[in-house]
Amino acid sequence: MIRSMTGYGKAELTLSDKTIQVEIKSLNSKNCDINLKTPYAYRSKELEVRQLVTEKLQRGKIDLSLSYELKSGVTPSTLNKDVILSYHKQFRELATELGISTETDFLSLVMRLPDTIKQDKNEFEESEWTEIRKLILIALEQVDIFRVQEGKALEKDLFSNLDSILRGLEKIGPFENARIQKIREKIYSQLEELKIKEDLDKNRFEQELIYYLERLDVSEEKVRLANHCKYFRDTINNEDNAGKKLGFIVQEMGREINTLGSKASDSEMQKIVVNMKDDLERIKEQILNIL
Repeated sequence: MIRSMTGYGKAELTLSDKTIQVEIKSLNSKNCDINLKTPYAYRSKELEVRQLVTEKLQRGKIDLSLSYELKSGVTPSTLNKDVILSYHKQFRELATELGISTETDFLSLVMRLPDTIKQDKNEFEESEWTEIRKLILIALEQVDIFRVQEGKALEKDLFSNLDSILRGLEKIGPFENARIQKIREKIYSQLEELKIKEDLDKNRFEQELIYYLERLDVSEEKVRLANHCKYFRDTINNEDNAGKKLGFIVQEMGREINTLGSKASDSEMQKIVVNMKDDLERIKEQILNIL
């Protein structure tokens, strides 16, 4: 069974003070390229998140966003009362020394100074992270399900193009035999034009002709291409995460198809080979998205 590298997953969790959301998007890539967006509070867990993503998804360009929204009445920061009182006391003492009215709104000045607000950036319970970790795993599972569904659609298209290549192989047979007869007749005709047919050693001519036609024989290429197609299908049916392996098989298929084209020497065979190349290009594009 094959999996696409395209996937999407989303999961949400409500805790006592916040709602947490995990969203994951995956596209094709040669390696595992992970881009994380996490709140500052959870930065210490990014390495663990990367390990979870790599183990589950293995390969692809993966964007993971972890965010939270505080419930009504909950604030992400608190006033640092001790610091505020200290600042305010110093302002009043300074005002007295300078003869400035102590009725001045010192609080607005105090709140502009450093450390008056305490940000709760790194404070979260380990039990909270345990729940978030489960949430990430749920989103990753959704991505995997999405990939399997996309893989089924890819498999259908791949087999369709593969069958088209095999049909092309079957069509080559009749033209291959007719092509040999055409070449034989063409050579005889040219010999007649040169008026040397009567002086021709027929045995030697047949030997040279056989040698020439053997160089145009495509039997081996057809057998190898058919075997590669079978191997391609077996790999899809029996192996997981075989995207790179399928790429190597397609390279071998391309070599055989190119050789068929170079040996064709027949316009009808060339048309068939061109269609086979077109099918192969579609396969190449499709397997780029296979895990």
